[in-house]
Amino acid sequence: MHTGEQYHEFILASQRDRMVRDRFQKMARGLLPAGADVLDFGAGTGIDAKAFAAAGHRTFVYEPSEAMCEYLAQYCRDEIARKSIITVASPLACKVQAVTANFAVLNHFADHTSLFEELSRVVHPGGFVLANMLNPYYLGDARYGWWRANLMNLVRHGRYAIASESRIHRFAPRVMAQAAAPHFRLERLVPRGFGWATDLYMFLLFRRI
Repeated sequence: MHTGEQYHEFILASQRDRMVRDRFQKMARGLLPAGADVLDFGAGTGIDAKAFAAAGHRTFVYEPSEAMCEYLAQYCRDEIARKSIITVASPLACKVQAVTANFAVLNHFADHTSLFEELSRVVHPGGFVLANMLNPYYLGDARYGWWRANLMNLVRHGRYAIASESRIHRFAPRVMAQAAAPHFRLERLVPRGFGWATDLYMFLLFRRI
């Protein structure tokens, strides 16, 4: 179990994770209208929230982990004092143009139907949810027995879960699109083509209908 500080230092020390985070933040900022509010769902220690706030977006942060919240309060104390970052106890406590969920936050959910229904009350019409999720087709995981054992589940059902303490779930994009409907439509998926085999993460953009 990581403390907030340990997680923060670990993820910032990883060059691969920094590159993924930079791509995610760039995509989110490119989609956000100037000055639009955003909800960082599963905000961790506030790394993304701090970047969004610096770009002029008032950022609401929802993070259920107490350890993460404690470090977020320290890392983002200046932004919290200025109210450019606002902590919320529930996603329903805000109304925003966009929701971001970085680094596999949504992979902790077994079913996303009720989540997207809830987020539909948070995101303005025409707004979006941008999620960074684990890619179930990533061939780098083929060396693990759990990946090979679940290959048929992925083909048949578009989903599977790993038997572990955290029970991380993997989802095909079509399953996510079905869960998001009728409130959101899957508008963009990155990567495409050969990236399915080589990229650990996939970015899914859901547009609020």
